[in-house]
Amino acid sequence: MAQHSTEQTAPATPAIALGERRFGRMNWLGLRTLARREITRFLVVWTQTLMAPMVTAALFLMIFNIAIGPGRGDVMGVPFIEFLAPGIMMMTVIQNAFANTSSSIVITKVQGNIVDTLMPPLSGFEILLGYLAGAVARGVLVALGIGTGLMLVLGVVPEHPLVALLFVVLGALFLGGLGIVAGVFAEKFDQMAAITNFIVTPLAFLSGTFYSVEALPPVLRLLSHLNPVFYLIDGVRFGVIGTSDSSPLLGLLVCSLSSVAIGTLAWLMLRSGYRLKS
Repeated sequence: MAQHSTEQTAPATPAIALGERRFGRMNWLGLRTLARREITRFLVVWTQTLMAPMVTAALFLMIFNIAIGPGRGDVMGVPFIEFLAPGIMMMTVIQNAFANTSSSIVITKVQGNIVDTLMPPLSGFEILLGYLAGAVARGVLVALGIGTGLMLVLGVVPEHPLVALLFVVLGALFLGGLGIVAGVFAEKFDQMAAITNFIVTPLAFLSGTFYSVEALPPVLRLLSHLNPVFYLIDGVRFGVIGTSDSSPLLGLLVCSLSSVAIGTLAWLMLRSGYRLKS
């Protein structure tokens, strides 16, 4: 008598096409891993990435206060040192946010291991978010360190702390995105240094960091209002001392649109592999 097999054939597993994403709309595991890498990268050298900027900011404040402060008088109704402090803090934040993303990309390109970022199943948008997470984390930590020092040493307590924090985050996003664009574009360290010296530094210094733009001639005042960094510094100044050169709402709009615009450009460059893929 013939024996009939009682085994049932298991349903076939649908084949996954080569290169097809297996993580749905967002690869959260990969995104968290990249963000953790970017944050850990600056935390392991915290004396260089966190402590050094705070010391530099303190030196700026001390030197300007000694050289100008005693005879300067009030600015916007507050002592000069209190007017200067938010600008120094924001300038430090944006410089470090820019440095975090730009150096990360340029170093991996020069060392030839940018492939470690490009080969995992991460979209351009996920890579963008991972890099920006590191920039924002570094910027916020620097701001918190400087803000704590201002409260302990100068007794400057923020008038609107949430507003100040919002502009700090926007500043880190904007300059972090600009750092990605610069890092992708630059092929060597000297190109990166040129971008820093001729674009980022002028944007930071010519934005009302050390003065009120209302004291400038009309033409220079107009040029200052075309600089997104002016609105970042002005917004943080409003959050800290409660007064500003322009409307905080206008600043919020300009900074948000600028962050979206530079983030979109960075995303397009990462998605296409411009100057990243051979």
